[in-house]
Amino acid sequence: MPRHVRKGDLVVVTAGNDKGATGEVLAVVADGERVVVKGVNVRTKHLRPTQQRPQGSSVRREFPIHSSNVSPVVDGKPTRVRFAVKSDGTKVRVAARGGSELHVLHRPRNARRAG
Repeated sequence: MPRHVRKGDLVVVTAGNDKGATGEVLAVVADGERVVVKGVNVRTKHLRPTQQRPQGSSVRREFPIHSSNVSPVVDGKPTRVRFAVKSDGTKVRVAARGGSELHVLHRPRNARRAG
C-alpha cells in the first residue's frame, strides 16, 4: 500500500494525545505503518547503568505513532494525498487540498533505462 507520508514531510497529528501538533517526519519505521514525528509522543526512556554510564540515565525522545494519525500539511491545514501520473510518466504525490505537488515518487520509467 502506498504511503501518504514520507521522511521530511511536515505533518499535523489528527488523533491521539498530541492532536493538533505539527512537526517534521524524522523516520518511517520499517513496516511503513508507524512514523516518528519531531516533538510528538515524547517519552522518557530510562537507561540502565553500564560501565560507560555507572549512574544510568534518563533521556527524552520521540516514539513512533501510527501513520493513520498524521496528515501532510498544506497552507496550515491537514490534507489527504492522491497519487497521479503526469503525461511524461512521472508519478507524484498530490495534495487533495489545492492540488499542489508534494513529492516526485519516480521519474518516467523509460528515462531511467536510458541513463
